[in-house]
Amino acid sequence: MQTIISAIKEVLSGTWPMILLTISVCCIMRVAYLIKYKQKFLISNEIMTLAFIVYILCMFQIVTNNDVSGVHGVNITLFKELTRYQVGSRLFYRNIIGNIILFIPFGFFVSHYLKLERKSFIFFVTLVVSIIIELIQLKIGRAFDVDDIILNIVGGILGYFLYRIVDKIFSRSSEGFKGAIVVVAVLTGLVFLALMFV
Repeated sequence: MQTIISAIKEVLSGTWPMILLTISVCCIMRVAYLIKYKQKFLISNEIMTLAFIVYILCMFQIVTNNDVSGVHGVNITLFKELTRYQVGSRLFYRNIIGNIILFIPFGFFVSHYLKLERKSFIFFVTLVVSIIIELIQLKIGRAFDVDDIILNIVGGILGYFLYRIVDKIFSRSSEGFKGAIVVVAVLTGLVFLALMFV
């Protein structure tokens, strides 16, 4: 438990001011919008939107921080990096499992907002976003790695399946219950995200 707490602190240490400011501004603007246009307040929608914003900010911190593996440059050889780490090592969890886990919430959120019925679309969206991330990392002195793209796509598709399961189970539930499950799903996603630092 202590390791998970320290992992979460590591991710949030550089982003908490940006997260706090963003959440504050978003909440104020959203409440003002709902009051002005007399719209219905749905707790599950509001929590999901805020969680997505926090997730994007945390993703920014993770993909732009220092590269702990010490690898720089371009790798376009499939599965080269996947076989570089010893299974069960810290770098294996951080670089292999971490890349998958990082994109599970992404697949979940995108599938939720777009109400996706087919996994082919989440494949395409995750592919494009992963390529953009890898190009940015190359530009800031980190590595462009085709294996990271593959792992991100696996995470995005797992997130899609998680969304489909949650949607199927709770599609007929009351709004309050759906709100509770959204909170649980989001917190679980953030804990999974933190596990990449264990």
